[in-house]
Amino acid sequence: MSDKQKIIDLENRIHRLNEIGMALSTESDSNKLFEMILEEARNITNADGRTLYSKNETGDLQFEILRNDTMNTTMGGSSGTNIPFDPVKLWVDESTPNQSNVSAYVALTGETVNIKDAYEEAGFDFSGTKSYDQKTGYRSQSFLTVPLKNHENEIIGVMQLINARDKNGRVVSFDTDMQEQIESLASQGAVALTNKKLVGELKTLFEAFIQLIATAIDKKSEYTGGHCSRVPIITMMLADEVAKTKTGKYKDFAMTEDDRYELYIAAWLHDCGKVATPPHVVDKGTKLETIFDRIELVKTRMEILKRDAEIDFLKRQLNGSLPDYDEKYRNSIKQIDENIKFIESCNIGGEFMKPELQKRIKSISEQKLLLNNERVNILTENEVRNLNITKGTLLPEERDIINDHISITIDMLEQLPYPKNLKNIPEFAGGHHEKMDGTGYPKGLKADQMSPQAKIMAIADIYEALTAADRPYKDGKKLSQAMRIMGFMKNDYHIDEDLFEIFVSSGVYKHYADEHVAAGQIDNVDEKAILGVK
Repeated sequence: MSDKQKIIDLENRIHRLNEIGMALSTESDSNKLFEMILEEARNITNADGRTLYSKNETGDLQFEILRNDTMNTTMGGSSGTNIPFDPVKLWVDESTPNQSNVSAYVALTGETVNIKDAYEEAGFDFSGTKSYDQKTGYRSQSFLTVPLKNHENEIIGVMQLINARDKNGRVVSFDTDMQEQIESLASQGAVALTNKKLVGELKTLFEAFIQLIATAIDKKSEYTGGHCSRVPIITMMLADEVAKTKTGKYKDFAMTEDDRYELYIAAWLHDCGKVATPPHVVDKGTKLETIFDRIELVKTRMEILKRDAEIDFLKRQLNGSLPDYDEKYRNSIKQIDENIKFIESCNIGGEFMKPELQKRIKSISEQKLLLNNERVNILTENEVRNLNITKGTLLPEERDIINDHISITIDMLEQLPYPKNLKNIPEFAGGHHEKMDGTGYPKGLKADQMSPQAKIMAIADIYEALTAADRPYKDGKKLSQAMRIMGFMKNDYHIDEDLFEIFVSSGVYKHYADEHVAAGQIDNVDEKAILGVK
């Protein structure tokens, strides 16, 4: 070979190694990485047999891929065929290294072993190889066994090549050039595999941390426990069904695995701003609740009223001005008891409080009580205001505090340095309280300003809240009630009507309910009526 040809060959090898290095660095699937390494090893050496091992959790060599062209053997990797061989033990016992097996030796020492003919090699035990050859008629001859060392010089696996072949198909030994190229390839592959593992470990840590935050938020309130973990379930179920649709507005909607992961993470983070919401607001289970339920203070005052009525009655008895049975006293006690029961019922909260009930609270509040030598109203202005909350248990300013969690969520999420495939998380997570008509919060976005993913998450959030059995002011709704309410929201253009139709027609709401909603809440749903189908 001329010097010019040698230079050309060298340039080609360097170029090819650069190409394979770039390919390895961008591949995220471990099986494909393994296969790329072995395929390039075949290109370099024309080796007939190729095996790649990785170190498993116990430190032994686990078979990942096994190929042999002559024997037409394809196992491991993406082949779908399991490798039936046990891992290669690196240690015979706790103190004795397994140096008789060439692959184990390489993994233990980090040295490359290049054998011209296994049948003439005295340093290693090839009895298993010879037995295989005898059974199959194969002839294992030249071996090149190379460690896979990462950038920290850790051995993470071993590559073994068998029977290099020349251009005429004859078995030859692995020459020095081949060995150097294979060692370089092994090094590139090891770094790529280590990086892949590190990325996977960081991804796992990232997900665990996110779920830790969500769990902390759920644990923060006994009334919303599980919400942060349930919304991702509904979100992904609906998103997958939307991706399947072939007609309508979302017929072109599709998600790659990266897209699904981005939405999944956003769903877990959709309420992360609640870490800043005061617990006494989140946990306000009754209208009079602060750090404790002030209904007990009101009842104590009512008991004082009873005491005063009794004292007045006894005084009149002592004066002999009235008979033993005082009708006025009996009626007073009865009225006080009725007022206590009424206030207790108003304190619970609900879907709507009628104006006449609010007037009665105001009227009761004006009863006077002698307390600390001062005549005061039986209910304070603050208590009246709380008891007259028309819906739920929160005052407007408390509702604002709750609603502000989404602004805090957006602010928190926009501070994070996302990789490209996660850059839409703030928009997805931050839009689940927006409405299609622009009356939602915090930004008042309209339908055309929102992504499909944010609209999907809005439906998931509402459905979970309606069916949840752990809210402070209500029981979980029947399925028919929850879906009817969402139907009204669709008609009012609060949620996306096309997505809601998929939510209903695909049965996502039923599939979720079967697993996560109490059996007593599940009833028949008139889907046609909800969708407005005649």
